[in-house]
Amino acid sequence: MTTALLVIDVQSELFKKSTPIYQAVKLLQNINMLIDRARHAGVPVIFVRHSSEKYLVKGSEGWQLHLDLLLAPEDPVIHKRHPNAFEDTNLREELEKRNVDTLVIAGLVTHGCVRATCLGALEEEYKVVLVSDAHSSYNKDAPQLIAKWNKELCKRGAEVITAQSDKFNIF
Repeated sequence: MTTALLVIDVQSELFKKSTPIYQAVKLLQNINMLIDRARHAGVPVIFVRHSSEKYLVKGSEGWQLHLDLLLAPEDPVIHKRHPNAFEDTNLREELEKRNVDTLVIAGLVTHGCVRATCLGALEEEYKVVLVSDAHSSYNKDAPQLIAKWNKELCKRGAEVITAQSDKFNIF
């Protein structure tokens, strides 16, 4: 079993919305902890970056990955225009090159691209591990959305664990 960490849409503009990212500081800490663990275990870290014509405009400052992320020059960055990171991207090819069959998923936003990519990965027959405290949203109902999608994605086949879990032996 080969694992990869997939960090979805942790982009600057999303941290500047009128409704702030729920627990933004803790979110970034947890994602960076996952990145650090993955690197120490030799697990690939793949970043995904969204763009559209109205927001997260390609090349803009807001489109850039958050400056606090532990991004390394060798990390692939997948560019997408749809919520599901598998749709119209080279993500599957990047995973196949690395013989990946298990995805640990973190990022933004819970009920959007995180949900869609988890479902897309399950459909593509990857084992999916959703890190319950390493995804979030800038929605006023973020705590409820996070709880709802942790539960729903678990029902659909994802393993849901916390970043600090004793069971976190994925990498």
